[in-house]
Amino acid sequence: MAKDDLSGKLAVILHADVAGSTQLVQQDEQLAHERIRDAFRRFSVTIEKYHGRVQELRGDALLAEFERASDAVTAALAFQLDHHEHLEKINDDIQPKIRVGIALGEVVIADSTVTGAGVVLAQRVEQLAEPGGLCITSAIHEALPNRLPLSIESLGEQTLKGFDEHVRVYQVQLGSGESVPSPQQKSHHQVKPKNWWQRTAIVVAVLVVVSGIGYWSKYSLPQEEPVSIERMAFPLPDKPSIAVLPFTNMSDDPKQEYFVDGMTEDLITDLSKISGLFVIARNSTFSYKGKPVKVRQVAEELGVRYVLEGSMRRDGNQVRINAQLIDAITGGHLWAERYDGSIDNVFELQDKVTRQIVTALAVNLTTDEDELRGKGKTNIPEAYDAFLQGRAHFRQNTRKDIAFALDYFNRAVELDPNYTHAFAAISQVYTVATSRSWHVRLGWCRAPYRAESFLQLSMKNPTALTHRAASLLRSHQGRHKEALEEAAKMMVLDPNDAENFDVLGEALVWAGRPEEAIEAYEKAMRLDPHYPAQYLEGVGIAYFNTGQIEMAEEALARARNLNPSIAAWTHIAVLGLLGRKDEATAIHEQYLKLRKLRHYSVDKVVGWYPYKRREDVERLGSGLIKAGFCCQDRLEQYLTTTPRAQESFTRLGC
Repeated sequence: MAKDDLSGKLAVILHADVAGSTQLVQQDEQLAHERIRDAFRRFSVTIEKYHGRVQELRGDALLAEFERASDAVTAALAFQLDHHEHLEKINDDIQPKIRVGIALGEVVIADSTVTGAGVVLAQRVEQLAEPGGLCITSAIHEALPNRLPLSIESLGEQTLKGFDEHVRVYQVQLGSGESVPSPQQKSHHQVKPKNWWQRTAIVVAVLVVVSGIGYWSKYSLPQEEPVSIERMAFPLPDKPSIAVLPFTNMSDDPKQEYFVDGMTEDLITDLSKISGLFVIARNSTFSYKGKPVKVRQVAEELGVRYVLEGSMRRDGNQVRINAQLIDAITGGHLWAERYDGSIDNVFELQDKVTRQIVTALAVNLTTDEDELRGKGKTNIPEAYDAFLQGRAHFRQNTRKDIAFALDYFNRAVELDPNYTHAFAAISQVYTVATSRSWHVRLGWCRAPYRAESFLQLSMKNPTALTHRAASLLRSHQGRHKEALEEAAKMMVLDPNDAENFDVLGEALVWAGRPEEAIEAYEKAMRLDPHYPAQYLEGVGIAYFNTGQIEMAEEALARARNLNPSIAAWTHIAVLGLLGRKDEATAIHEQYLKLRKLRHYSVDKVVGWYPYKRREDVERLGSGLIKAGFCCQDRLEQYLTTTPRAQESFTRLGC
């Protein structure tokens, strides 16, 4: 086709793609591609019969141009009818269903590619069609002659991405008992619109579409400003790297925020289980929540190539997800899609998004990764909803919220007694509450025992969270070998989770392997560049246990600048060893004020840390002695006569 054939020209554009192509490819890649190619080959033949021209055929999408709206619509219906009969003869589930959208608009050629507002509009309209269905714009509708035996239903005015004005869209089917018209003889005279005002409506509609809308680069999936590799905070990983931004809550009810956030977090979790990806942690991506950030900024600050953004709407039992994947290096969009379903199949919607990302980034799932992604989850929407609300409270990290979290997690397992992921969350709640002495004020006298019992329930079908909870509990029980074994299992199931590296680092610290712990925390901080203070606390304690006191002080000071309520006693011990007694005293006073305490038993402090090595306990005690908060005799007495805290963790009660 000559370069100027379409330049500056209004045309009828047909855009078609395969609904759910990712799922088809996942079942049998070769067979799916063969059937998709065959479908588009037959569609191309039909398009030519109806005087259309196929301009592009790429993967699971087809683009064609017609001179007459009637030819485009009848070609689409003729193909859909033939294709439906073709699919009925297939006995398996690999059945490519084609969606079609038809629009009138301007098209151009840029770099041998057909682009323009008309192409974009046809694409947007096609995404509104059902699998095997056809949607058209009002301009196409008005151009259709009355003779066509069609059943046309208005879908109302639609808001389409890239278009300021609403676009009225229609769903088109063949009339009941009717046959598809044969191709009309090509004529230089267009079929006239139904009357003069309809002709005017077409002109107005085209002007609305074309006015201010020039080219694909601006109005398809808007080109983002490419990142500067030199300005990236971190080198790009050696595998596809992605940040999933918190989806926008488009629901009328702002109370659905927990649901949208929970779905986003689960998407991050599902992706992090794939070893072929590098996935930024939820903590970092959610730091952009509610902020007008650009893709370039996110990619440069987090050191990733790809960014996923989107929105979600929950209306009663219905859920709609809009998502788009952007290559920050080029600024281009790899795909954009809308997913509709009910709360009953919300897990299928999650799976569709995950699989499309994996396909777009050309990452191969191992058999184990594919099988384990849904392990330990629930098929009961109400249980999932309760779990999301519980997790939202747990994230707040306060005594009050952790109590609310427990209520919701308990509700989840009541609704689904096989929800092992929720049992792991309950175990983690009890362990955290006990380690922070919250269980006393909450009246959870049997919290240490409950942590163990709910962990055993989760072990019936363990997830990565199960092994994380187990590693945390075993460390506090002084069962260090088991803690590391559980951490290893956790990392196999979820190798990209920053929180897993944090728990691994903690297990290594208590087990007397601080150098390895530092490496784990550094990996956690790369996955979570906006990392929480507790990661720095772990680094500081690990440096302290290697004897690198200056390095320990630097890390602990930074941690306490972020969160003054943590790392106090280790920081006091470090300052004691450095001879900075006044600073240690100031931290002690701040600690008592924050905790609303008059005094605190130093004996309890020394024994609370579940160290395996005596030398680590002695170093801590020595620092506290030099800071003025302990004496050598009391320390020796404690070490020789008092059971270590990690040995008595499960006996702690009210």
